[in-house]
Amino acid sequence: MSRVKTLQSLFKRYRRPGDIVFAWVLLIVSVFLLSQLFEQTAYKPRGKLFAQPRFWPAVSLMGMAGFAVFHLLGSALSERIEGRWREVWTWIAALEYAGWFIAYAALVPLGGYLPTTLVFALALTLRAGYRSARMLIAAGACAVIVVLLFKTLLRVNLPAGRIYELLPDGLRPFMLTYF
Repeated sequence: MSRVKTLQSLFKRYRRPGDIVFAWVLLIVSVFLLSQLFEQTAYKPRGKLFAQPRFWPAVSLMGMAGFAVFHLLGSALSERIEGRWREVWTWIAALEYAGWFIAYAALVPLGGYLPTTLVFALALTLRAGYRSARMLIAAGACAVIVVLLFKTLLRVNLPAGRIYELLPDGLRPFMLTYF
């Protein structure tokens, strides 16, 4: 195995499925952000160029757009690789878990930290394909341990949840404090 590499082998382009889609998305996003630059940033008269609030965002966005154009050209001029849309669907499928997290964060103030964490831990365990009773019990136990760790040991203030308002007077303070 040779440890010496030629300059050509260092800069060899390795094409991946979905390169062209990624290049287009990157170019569209960078051009959109560049178009918003004058509305979202300020200009100070009599200020130095490098101290302008708009200068460094403009430099970074122009660099992003320029490299996106180079990436698009490189992808367009390279040979086509099959599996582009399969790759794009993999990216989209990964966004599903961001949706799960957003739903969880939105439901914690309504359902409370313990019930929501328990429901989502079990739902994600089922979504991941684990259907055995042992796995579901383990997921539920982990959810309860995480809640106890955050609420009692670390004393993290988390939303109690509107559902706790329906509890009897004797149980409500305990649940608000520890769960």
